[in-house]
Amino acid sequence: MIDIKYITANLELVKEKTAKRGAEFDFDTLLRLDDERKKLIFEAEELKKKRNDFSKSFPLIKQQGGDVDAAQKEMKQVSERIAEMDRELTDIQERQRMMLLTLPNLVDDSLPLGRSEEDNVLYREWGAKPSLDFEAKPHWDIAENLKLVDFERGTKVAAARFSAYTGMGAKLERALINFMLDTQSSRGYTEVMTPFLVNAASMTGTGQLPKFEEDAFKCERDGLYLIPTAEVPVTNLYAGEILDESALPIKHCAYSPCFRREAGSHGKDVRGLIRQHQFNKVELVKLVKPEDGWAELELLLRDAENILQLLGIHYRVMTLSTGDIGFASAKTYDIEVWLPGQNCYREISSCSCFTDFQARRANIRFRKAGDKRLDFVYTLNGSGLAVGRTFLSVLENYQLPDGRVKVPEVLRPYLGGVEIIG
Repeated sequence: MIDIKYITANLELVKEKTAKRGAEFDFDTLLRLDDERKKLIFEAEELKKKRNDFSKSFPLIKQQGGDVDAAQKEMKQVSERIAEMDRELTDIQERQRMMLLTLPNLVDDSLPLGRSEEDNVLYREWGAKPSLDFEAKPHWDIAENLKLVDFERGTKVAAARFSAYTGMGAKLERALINFMLDTQSSRGYTEVMTPFLVNAASMTGTGQLPKFEEDAFKCERDGLYLIPTAEVPVTNLYAGEILDESALPIKHCAYSPCFRREAGSHGKDVRGLIRQHQFNKVELVKLVKPEDGWAELELLLRDAENILQLLGIHYRVMTLSTGDIGFASAKTYDIEVWLPGQNCYREISSCSCFTDFQARRANIRFRKAGDKRLDFVYTLNGSGLAVGRTFLSVLENYQLPDGRVKVPEVLRPYLGGVEIIG
């Protein structure tokens, strides 16, 4: 959420940055509500002052034989008007708050200007595309031939775009999760395991609500949501708290299943393990001081990249354009892995700095040493990585001519020393 005071003081800048996203927003109504809010507050304060003055003067009126009934009647009317204005103020503030919850974060000036993913810019790349001397197969063929994933039975027990990992497929998925958690824990992240269901306040805190409610799986009876990413519960562990400066940065890694309807992606890249409604991810979350936010984003990106480097898989890092960046993010890097079986790059991780956008929504603040003033933290998050997409990356990049799959060396200890799957 963007501070209304910042918006009114920097209106043209906020409008410009919102337009760079290609987003539309009714600033006129927002500012009209803010003017009404300020006017009501001023008028209510004047009436409250009048009521307080009367309370002090009432004994004197009574003592001097003044018209007590008339004075009391007038003050009753004043009190009723104050109560009415308080109700009006509550309504205006709620309407204003709901508008602010739909206003996206301000994009950082370093982002490339653009309208879509076509305008994203290469930041860097690592390794070389694998040189296969045979026709590469896509992961869905490899997985089915080796009985690593049962797509049909996954659909049978749930619905389309749900899958069941089986045999060595289930072991490989679990090995990747443990490998990622162990690696990130060794790099200074504290592992946490959080609930996979969260309340509406948590979804609102990180920006999923109200804008993306149609993409969420909701348990109507309990008012809880299946998490779209561990970012939601991990960030909101600190909702409403005031942290000591000495506690920052806070760095967590967390495994969770993720649940997304992805309502707008029907028929788009849904074959195999792409765009599943349920998938596994190891998430990285940071809470940092504002002055450290951008440097911490670069470190977060390095930590996510490290996983692919250890696996020996070629990838590239893209800086997202103003038209492709997520609602809550001020700057995002996407890591895209090369898939020889599909002859294309696929996004496997997003690393974002949200500035104080999420912290304001979730009310996460910190106090600097020797300073009474409270500041909002900066929040960052990055998947390190989407496990299912790392799974399919291993299958496609380490496939052998006979259809089997070579296991990357770093994963062998997690698979009991297995070198070849199949």
